[in-house]
Amino acid sequence: MSPFVGVYQELLTETELRELVQQQATAPSYYFLRWSHQVSGIVEKLPDNFPSPEGQMFNCDRELRWKRQNNRYSVLVLSNTGEVLGFKSIIDDTEYPRESENKSYWKTEQRPAYGYPTNEPRFPRSRIYSQSLDVRNTSPNQPKLAQRYFIAKPTAMVHFVALTVDMPK
Repeated sequence: MSPFVGVYQELLTETELRELVQQQATAPSYYFLRWSHQVSGIVEKLPDNFPSPEGQMFNCDRELRWKRQNNRYSVLVLSNTGEVLGFKSIIDDTEYPRESENKSYWKTEQRPAYGYPTNEPRFPRSRIYSQSLDVRNTSPNQPKLAQRYFIAKPTAMVHFVALTVDMPK
C-alpha cells in the first residue's frame, strides 16, 4: 500500500472525534494528549478527560492528529497503509494525479526513536510514557517507539514526522 496524508472532510464534534479515534485504534495504539497546562505523556488508554484541545493517536499503521477549532476538531491522518475512509488527500489531484498505487506523491522512511531517561535533568519533570514502548528495552519481543518520515517524492522534502510503533518481527 502507498502512504497517504489527508484531512477529515468536515470538522468533528467531541463525540464524533472519540468515535473516529476508537475506530482507527488497532492494538497496540498509544495516545499523546496536550492541554495548555499539561501533557498526558504517551499512554496506552484514552484518559477520562479526553478529548484534549490537541493530541494524537498512533499505532504501527497510522497517526491521527487532532486540534480544536472553536468547539469542533480538525483531524489529520498520516497513514502508511493507503487511503483512509472519510479523509481527503492534502495533495491536489489535478496537479499530481494518482495514476496507480505505485505512483504515490509520498514515500516514507521509518527510523527508531531514541528516548532519554525519565529523570533527565534537562527536562523539568519526568516524562510519562508506556513501559511497553521503552526504547532502552532490549527485549526482541517488545514493540518499540519509532518515527516515520513522510517525504514528498517530487522535492525529497520531509513534510511530516509521525510517531509510530515498530512491532517485533
